[in-house]
Amino acid sequence: MARRDSGGGSRERRKYRPDRPRSERKPKGKVAPERPTEPRQSSSDRRAVEELLNGIGVPLPRPFVPDDFQVEALEAIEHYDVLVTAPTGSGKTWIAREEIRRLLEKDKRVWYTTPLKALTNSKYIEFSKEFGKLNVGILTGDRKENAEAPLIVGTTEIYRNQLFDALRTGADVRTDLVILDEAHYLADDDRGHVWEEAIILTPPRIRLLLLSATVGQPDVFARWIENVRSTQVKVIDRAGSRPVELRAAYLSSDLQLYPLFDEQGNMNRTVESLTRPKRIEYRRR
Repeated sequence: MARRDSGGGSRERRKYRPDRPRSERKPKGKVAPERPTEPRQSSSDRRAVEELLNGIGVPLPRPFVPDDFQVEALEAIEHYDVLVTAPTGSGKTWIAREEIRRLLEKDKRVWYTTPLKALTNSKYIEFSKEFGKLNVGILTGDRKENAEAPLIVGTTEIYRNQLFDALRTGADVRTDLVILDEAHYLADDDRGHVWEEAIILTPPRIRLLLLSATVGQPDVFARWIENVRSTQVKVIDRAGSRPVELRAAYLSSDLQLYPLFDEQGNMNRTVESLTRPKRIEYRRR
């Protein structure tokens, strides 16, 4: 078909061609250049990644043997408040789990506090599998389940609130041990007072087991606890490096893996170039 234009001539009607290659279609407005392809890994990058990944995997099963600091902590909690400071991955939770097991076998009660709802939910699932769902309850601002269970997992704020309620009503706090996970939150500017109040208000008859990977000056911390609670505190300081090594890497947008640091511990130059903001210039056609 043809149609007449305003000048009196005729021109062929342009038909829509859905099968027309995109490259032949005329762009409208501003067009951004295609994003440059990221450089591929060099041979040295590949060798560095192979070294980074070497040894990572599921270890072979072998009988569990507790470390000396874990045994020492379990012996101490029989008679004292205990502050355990040890790197992440060294087995602090194993101490708590074994003491919980011992107390539940004696029909006693335990409170396990954490600073985060996500961590509380995780511990609730873990302990429910370990000790049976009927024996574990959870108390957070969002959840209240099986609140009469002998083992309660909850946020530190909820435990502190129960202490306030006990003071107002003259009732006893129904627990024989309180485990304060991430005890270094005492130094937090916004929430540290919650841990301070929880420690001060917990009756001396209730033992405290405090766990932390990053607490500074544990002896000073322990002496303060002794002063405010009139109890003795045993410090279990497992100093040293992490038993589980941390390895850092960067995954680029084209799914190439690069070590985050070089052999000298400096930022990998390749990663620096990949993460540097790119300027995109527009041009008219």
